[in-house]
Amino acid sequence: MKKNLVLVGMMGSGKSTIGKVISRKSGLKFIDTDELIEIQEKMKIREIFKNKGEDFFRQIEEKIILKVMKLDGHVIAVGGGAFINPKVRKEINKNGISFWLNWKEDVLIKRIRYNKKRPKVTDLTLQELRKLIVSRSKIYIKADFKINCDKLDKFQITKNILEFYEK
Repeated sequence: MKKNLVLVGMMGSGKSTIGKVISRKSGLKFIDTDELIEIQEKMKIREIFKNKGEDFFRQIEEKIILKVMKLDGHVIAVGGGAFINPKVRKEINKNGISFWLNWKEDVLIKRIRYNKKRPKVTDLTLQELRKLIVSRSKIYIKADFKINCDKLDKFQITKNILEFYEK
């Protein structure tokens, strides 16, 4: 029984991209919880936020993550806000090995600022976005491993994660 490898971090940090590379390299199955939510709700995440609100989204997200965390040996990418939920974080830390994909603030801002797929940040000012990154970082630091991704490509990030995971 192998623990799940769970990727956490800000939206735009590359959790899905890196998760897919890890899956190919390791042979572990990949799960993107945001994709599962979209499939279940038959709506894009930004539509769920717009039509049903963030609270509704967070409830669905919690249920889905708690369910997938019962699996073994999967690579799981969770949404940017998922790890903030204490119940989700506890389950991830119990049944998984968590990796925070950490990037410099400016890199994240560049990646997410004008991306319409990111419902949480579409209407934020630059200052509010910086505040969100800082406040979430205080929670992401509780992951088992912090991977500083600046100056690394996706294959180097994958290699670093797999080295820690396979120990």
